[in-house]
Amino acid sequence: MNLLDKLDAAASARKALLPTGLKAFGIPIEEVYSATEARIGNNRVLLLGTNNYLGLSFAPECLQAAHEAIDKEGTGTTGSRMANGSYFGHRALEQEFADFYNCRESIVFTTGYQANLGTISGLVGSGDVVLIDGDSHASIYDGCTLSGADIIRFRHNDVADLEKRLRRLGERSRSTLIIAEGIYSMLGDQAPLADIVRIKNTYNSILLLDEAHSLGVLGSTGQGLVEKTGLLNEVDFITGTFSKSLCSIGGYCVSNHPQLNQLRYVSHPYIFTASPSPATIASTRVALQLLRNGSNLRDQLWRNAHQLYSIMSEIGFKLGPEPGPIISAVLDNPQQALAIWNGLLEHNIYVNLILPPAAPENKSLVRCSINAAHTTEQIAYVGEIFSELHATILQ
Repeated sequence: MNLLDKLDAAASARKALLPTGLKAFGIPIEEVYSATEARIGNNRVLLLGTNNYLGLSFAPECLQAAHEAIDKEGTGTTGSRMANGSYFGHRALEQEFADFYNCRESIVFTTGYQANLGTISGLVGSGDVVLIDGDSHASIYDGCTLSGADIIRFRHNDVADLEKRLRRLGERSRSTLIIAEGIYSMLGDQAPLADIVRIKNTYNSILLLDEAHSLGVLGSTGQGLVEKTGLLNEVDFITGTFSKSLCSIGGYCVSNHPQLNQLRYVSHPYIFTASPSPATIASTRVALQLLRNGSNLRDQLWRNAHQLYSIMSEIGFKLGPEPGPIISAVLDNPQQALAIWNGLLEHNIYVNLILPPAAPENKSLVRCSINAAHTTEQIAYVGEIFSELHATILQ
């Protein structure tokens, strides 16, 4: 089988899994009107398939900052952070992230994906161990692979399994990086951080927490799970992304370990990638301030999340273990998930369709992302359509 044959085989496997459902992936959104509405084809749709948790994508302050940055600094940096791509704004944003987390060091990356790729591959290498949750994001898996370290998975959110695997490592636990996520992107559940911290301290390991989906969502100032649990000083490295609550693109890592700064000289994803554009940095800096002061936005987000979770639970859908900005209906097979996804789109509701292997336990998901800009009426409408589809498809 040559290289092109392999791609044909992958396409055939996908088509066999869901013969009529390929259009669900990468469906073009023709126009975006607001944080909650857009046009797909000829239809105005309600957006429940974005990660725009605080609804800041059209915040006037962010738009103005981006426009001004383009006028002053152009459309792009045309270089990496190591070459000509470290502008004043990049360094300012790093300082602002460090201040936000009360940490001494911060690094800004071009994407959230690269934040994990660059941090993990810079921290561990051949002979080291990474111990990761089985439901970890692809960027975590790929960062571990790039590092050359030994990769060990523990069962999702299973601290007993985590401790068992650390115990088996013996002295190697001292050169082990444990990785967890604040909120997991498929079912919206949270890591048992207090137990993970206790175990990592017992075995003298290092802990990295990915707060991509919990930044802006958890904690009084939106730091994430570290703030909700009061364990900020117990987590060695925190990574995250600009592409969700901050409505931009980019990523970061913060730490109180001064060694973080050395990643600038060893991390290939940092060294060899063009830096974020001036407009991206400018809008992110403003969004970070809005996030930090946005307790009212977080309150509204959680009211919306509890509203939809309660409705879907009462209907009879199998959901993740707790309410949150990610609410996924768990279906037994791709055909059920596609039928519900299509039914929602026919009623002008856009959500995400998640199939194996991305979905946990070989299930399929219809995944909703709630944000602070959704109205009570919009959430109620989504619940009504889910109820109709449950009655016609699943019963």
